[in-house]
Amino acid sequence: MTEELDHGQTPATQGSRIDAYVDRYAARATGMVASEIRALFAVASRPEVVSLAGGMPYVTALPLDMVGELVSDLVTRRGPVALQYGSGQGDPHLREQICDVMRLEGIHAGANDVVVTVGSQQALDLITRIFIDPGDVVLAEGPSYVGALGTFAAYQAKVVHIAMDDQGIVPESLAQTIYALETAGAPIKFLYTIPTFHNPGGVTLNIARRQQVLDICQRAGILIIEDNPYGLLGFDGEPMRALRADNPDGVVYLGSFSKTLAPGFRVGWALAPHAIRDKLVLAMESAVLSHSSFTQLAVGQYLTTQPWREQIKTFRELYRERRDALLDALESLMPPEVTWTRPAGGFFVWATLPEGLDSKAILPRAVAERVAFVPGTGFFSDGSGARHMRLSYCYPEPDRIREGVRRLAGVIDQEIQLRDTFGTASARDHQGVDTPGPDLA
Repeated sequence: MTEELDHGQTPATQGSRIDAYVDRYAARATGMVASEIRALFAVASRPEVVSLAGGMPYVTALPLDMVGELVSDLVTRRGPVALQYGSGQGDPHLREQICDVMRLEGIHAGANDVVVTVGSQQALDLITRIFIDPGDVVLAEGPSYVGALGTFAAYQAKVVHIAMDDQGIVPESLAQTIYALETAGAPIKFLYTIPTFHNPGGVTLNIARRQQVLDICQRAGILIIEDNPYGLLGFDGEPMRALRADNPDGVVYLGSFSKTLAPGFRVGWALAPHAIRDKLVLAMESAVLSHSSFTQLAVGQYLTTQPWREQIKTFRELYRERRDALLDALESLMPPEVTWTRPAGGFFVWATLPEGLDSKAILPRAVAERVAFVPGTGFFSDGSGARHMRLSYCYPEPDRIREGVRRLAGVIDQEIQLRDTFGTASARDHQGVDTPGPDLA
């Protein structure tokens, strides 16, 4: 160590900045900063904290011994193939199996139009890369999936939110927004939507509105990106018919095995019209050269040898029980001014706080009381949504869910008392898109 450093001085070449490369990053990297929410969730991950935040599937419900044998057998029998480079479009047999899975939602497609990706998140990134120039408009429900908003921000898209209610996206709002943007000359590249068991809204686009949304976008010449990771996890009846089933040329469908098998395999896919598919394959190859042959073959082997439809039923019953536990606890324990959605599938409930309360300001107090949630501001591109919070029921046991709601209700009740005493509860300014990280997606 130099004499100057011994005296606590900083070398002149290092400068006074924390990041010496701050002036060299691309413009699109400007907004790539860690949210303070992520620091809070480092604490929230402790076992004494009941997390109603993370959208983590309950993979313990899988027959892990069988999965282990399957993986071992794959290495033994097909190691030279499984451990080698593969196709940029994905394993052909797995793509055929994916078509079988999509048929459950009314989609009839050929394996040649499927592109396997590293989870559906990569599919979303590739779609955005090939369509978005800085300043282009993406339409999305308000609220919308935080991972999608982060991707759109990274490519400098302008996100315009479309109103949503308990029946999903509001067609009148969609049509009015498209008209206003077209009148202003703003280029709309696509509509991004999670129509079934929405993340974070927990609502499902009803049948009549599905056709209206398809018709509106078809008339306007707007591509639809249908993100559907939860579609097979409904609690009542058969799976909803996908948007892609009724408009093969106007919809790109994104799917994933993260929720119906396990996120650790990181296997998703995009089903796209031919020309878009070709661009996706090129983008995929430039990003990772080829997807993991090992995980693709493992998923394919699982679909071939295991009763995967029965496993999905097991997940559905497990998540139904936890959904019921959350809804019952909210009904019994929450102050009467709090409202929430009632999902028919998926992982999430979207709660609305009383006027004057701010979910992001409440979060540190909630974590101090050993319960966590995701503030609503993370699900809007402009940082609005302060009165909302996302509650997840997929991972904790039912008794833990009830205890978490009890703790959270106590925090909210205290905030209501503060508001009633001083005129308003704690509030704060919200800027930009929060990106809590993969454990909260």
